[in-house]
Amino acid sequence: MTKELTMEKTRLLESWETKPLGEICEMIKRGSQPKYTESADGEIVLNQKCIRDHKINLSVVRKHDTSKKTINKERYIQLGDGLINSTGTGTLGRVAQVRELNFSAFVDTHITIVRPNKNLFFLDFFGWMLIHIEKEIEGLGEGASGQTELSRKIIERINVSFPSSKDQQKQIVAILDKAFAAIDTAKANAEQNLQNAKALFESYLQNVFSTKGDDWEEKQIKNLTELVTKGSSPKWQGVNYVDEGGIFFLTSKNVGEGELLLNNKKYLEEKFNEIQKTSILKKGDVLTNIVGASIGRTAIFNLNEITNINQAVCLMRCNSEKVYNYYLMYLLNSPFFKNILHDNEVDNARANLSLTFFKNLAIPLPKLSEQKEIVKNIKSFSTETKKLEVIYKQKIADLEEMKKSVLQKAFSGQLNTIN
Repeated sequence: MTKELTMEKTRLLESWETKPLGEICEMIKRGSQPKYTESADGEIVLNQKCIRDHKINLSVVRKHDTSKKTINKERYIQLGDGLINSTGTGTLGRVAQVRELNFSAFVDTHITIVRPNKNLFFLDFFGWMLIHIEKEIEGLGEGASGQTELSRKIIERINVSFPSSKDQQKQIVAILDKAFAAIDTAKANAEQNLQNAKALFESYLQNVFSTKGDDWEEKQIKNLTELVTKGSSPKWQGVNYVDEGGIFFLTSKNVGEGELLLNNKKYLEEKFNEIQKTSILKKGDVLTNIVGASIGRTAIFNLNEITNINQAVCLMRCNSEKVYNYYLMYLLNSPFFKNILHDNEVDNARANLSLTFFKNLAIPLPKLSEQKEIVKNIKSFSTETKKLEVIYKQKIADLEEMKKSVLQKAFSGQLNTIN
């Protein structure tokens, strides 16, 4: 690197300024409360769901009835506006910029418009600057859990750094746009490969259970099990949740496809087991969800701790001389049987399947030795597809880290903006 080039880079880095957002914006204000309408002719209202992955998603907008309320024109979005989700755990702090504008819309009261001073910024640079401080914004919410708020005064005090030269801002934007476009393409490919790996396993399951042997039989689950039952609601039984001790209370949230999901464990007073003795779990029990959106998700109970279940989980205790529990689990998780389960849902405000349905459900059944051989092959195939899933998940995580690294370099003056 020549001495002249080094000096020029130093000069450009020294030209950066650090100021509070409140000093470099024309406006920082929340949106307006709409009068919602289902009419397609209404005015577009952007809400928090519209801001995700630093983009504005118009597929989830709602409409405002202009005949019932007039909205202040400054609450309508303008080209270059930054939008910040300003309420709620999990959504607060998400940012996006209006980089294209071929429609008229305003934002509701859960979004803050941050309108940059156009004399100071190449507008697209301002959007990247907001993305760079997004994590900082997320940590500035105030209030109780689930009701966190981001006030205008907090936003105004956030410090940001930027080059005073619009030409330098423009160069940084060109580099970031190109880098992120390439990263997003690579991420989309990795996500598609991840989905393909999952679909490959489902296709394998479908083929296994739809290609029946000549000696396979159809038998009802009630004739293959020692017990088919479900749990109960602790509220119905007058039983309280406890923070420690007690029994593990397994719900449909804990039953995944082929695995137990244990990130959200709850415990009950031990007296629940005295009331609900038949639904106390044993190792090897097959569990399947019978209520809600997760109907049909099936796993094997393999824990050592004392556990009971709620009314959304069906317990099937297999007769080990007739049906292999892992065979039944994989069968119920197969696309073919998922469709059968969903076709038999009863929708009483919330989809559900009855114990009677499961008891009478007829399943294709080879000899026990063949069931175990089928499961052995499925597990082997599953191991290989999970290896692929791990690779693609790591690739996605690496690409997200790359984004953070590029942004950090951009806003610490480390990107080469000199030809």
